[in-house]
Amino acid sequence: MTAPLRRLLIIAAAALLAGCSVSAAGTSPAAASPSGAATGDPIRIGAVFPISGNAASLALEELRGVQLAADFVNADGGIGGRRIVLDLRDLESGDGAPAAMASLRADGVSVVVGAYSSELSIPAAAAADQAGLVYWEAGAVADQLTGRGLPLVFRVGASSTNLGDNSADFAATQLAPRLGTTAAGVRLAIVAANDAYPQSVAAAAVQTARSNGSQIVDQQTYNLTYPDWPKVMAELAATKPSVIILASHIDDGVAFRKAMVGAGLKVAALIGSTMAECTPDFAGELGADAIGVFASDRPTGGFQPTALDPTARAVYDRLAAAWAIDNPVTAPADEYGSAPDPAAAPSTGPQIVGPIDETSPAAGPSEEALSGFSAAWALFHDVLPAAAPKGLGADEVATAARALDLPTGSLPNGAGVKFSSATGTLGQNLRAAAVIWQWQAVQKYTFVWPPTYATGSIQFVPLSR
Repeated sequence: MTAPLRRLLIIAAAALLAGCSVSAAGTSPAAASPSGAATGDPIRIGAVFPISGNAASLALEELRGVQLAADFVNADGGIGGRRIVLDLRDLESGDGAPAAMASLRADGVSVVVGAYSSELSIPAAAAADQAGLVYWEAGAVADQLTGRGLPLVFRVGASSTNLGDNSADFAATQLAPRLGTTAAGVRLAIVAANDAYPQSVAAAAVQTARSNGSQIVDQQTYNLTYPDWPKVMAELAATKPSVIILASHIDDGVAFRKAMVGAGLKVAALIGSTMAECTPDFAGELGADAIGVFASDRPTGGFQPTALDPTARAVYDRLAAAWAIDNPVTAPADEYGSAPDPAAAPSTGPQIVGPIDETSPAAGPSEEALSGFSAAWALFHDVLPAAAPKGLGADEVATAARALDLPTGSLPNGAGVKFSSATGTLGQNLRAAAVIWQWQAVQKYTFVWPPTYATGSIQFVPLSR
């Protein structure tokens, strides 16, 4: 993509996300550095997201959540009277991360929020840390993001370890009683694609299952590019698991379930612990065959209010109201840099429907928007004000982040905040929020665990097919 076209795409996306400030790479806005600016000057926060290309639709929802968090803080008086302004970069690939961080640093930025996908976030975090910038993850879950001991990298949301842990705990504590057994009586098969993200999820599930005393009767890794589904299904049939935990990407997750149904393999439960089971594509392609499948996931809108303390609930309600009247862009600009036609017909593709009427404000924001908002709210509402008396440079912000201690239920997605100081998980939020939900009708899900989030009860155990 040419530089002029990239610039047009960034400007078009920014126009659709009113409030974002866009600077072309290599140019500097008039505002001074946040760490040395006079009172009243804006606080520039970098934002790196794939706002063009295949990931744009969901990435823009996450970015919109970040922007709404800035809008709310600005409407409440800013930080010591200073407005937060997002300085946006279109990050199309990890190779572009060093240049993006260099241009943001030149713009006087000391904190960068990003980047939606693990594929982008891992190199973005490394490049930010190398450039001396705080990197604040808004959504990606791969363990490797916060598993490298980088002192300026933070993630508020769930990691892949959280999702794997949740799956094994759910099987031991919730499914076992429904199968008339104990945790030790649960026969687990843990199946994962052969790349880093699913493998980290599977490793967490294995560790937690062993600590729970569950039986692991089968552990399989399949080739992501050329999976041999008949071989996978034959091994599962031979080991006779009662519960399968699957760690996959989207296409292979759908293909796994199709192969499972096609082979006539019946189990009590299938728990998807990565992206596949959480997407409209899974429900849209499988239809009734998705019903009964569980997903270990981050929270999305519509969960029980009991997951939040009163202050967080008020913020969530404010977010839900803003989301209802100002839906995010769900398509990137066209190849000429033009914004999508707002009068155009909506997508006819499969849509996830939550436990609350999707047309109601109570349905709340999407998973990506809630993740982006909650991460940014912790940064804008809690960390930056704590750092401000000493300055808003990277070191001051990182120090304030490490001191943050919010109990579970303090953020609008139900999380708390306490960042790990251990080298292997440095910067990972130890109170991140993760849930289990279940497809209980065609393209419709219900939160079933933990109880504070639940909007319904566990059904379809064992699976009918």
